[in-house]
Amino acid sequence: MSKLRLMPLLGSDPAVAYLATVDPIMRRLMEDIGPYTLKPNIRRAPFESLVRAIAHQQLHDKAAESILTRFVALFPGRKFPRPDDLLALHMRSMRAAGFSRPKILALRDLATKTLDGTVPTNRVIRKLGDDEIVERLIKVRGIGRWTVEMLLIFQLGRPDVLPVDDFGVRNGFRIAYRRRSMPTPKQVFQYGERWKPYRTVAAWYLWRAADRGKQANQVM
Repeated sequence: MSKLRLMPLLGSDPAVAYLATVDPIMRRLMEDIGPYTLKPNIRRAPFESLVRAIAHQQLHDKAAESILTRFVALFPGRKFPRPDDLLALHMRSMRAAGFSRPKILALRDLATKTLDGTVPTNRVIRKLGDDEIVERLIKVRGIGRWTVEMLLIFQLGRPDVLPVDDFGVRNGFRIAYRRRSMPTPKQVFQYGERWKPYRTVAAWYLWRAADRGKQANQVM
């Protein structure tokens, strides 16, 4: 691909320019995909983000969003319930909205740990480092490292997060780097050391590579 095509990318985003310099394969992927367009949802509170993350666990997006719509409707006059609202709600109502018992227990633990400060507010979380956020949030029932990494990327806009356990990231790496087999999380982590401090951008492009590979398979 010509330098002319990459020039707008380099001029608009220092992360893209850096990755293009340190990794020629990533450079080629960025040339093919185009500009980096991720826009974090910085106004959403961690509590809401994690409620939504729990709802989406092991469900297709459409089913999870239907459950969330019914759940929010249980709180008239609120755009989204607060932790104390959730704790005051009877479990039968949450079951009727579509939440399983394990998810209800996870949501109640999330609400409790938000009220006691384990889950920080939006103002506080912005002052914390990535590792400290992970350490605090995985104390919540049903919340693992991957879920916290998604929050770091899509809500907080942290620039150096590489979710190596994510299937899409690993599959995108396999496609972009022409690996015959699926790389292990450790292999992606080790290779990704060269992408610091912009591993989030690299992950986003690997997701796009995985999406394109999926579309290509559907056409075939």
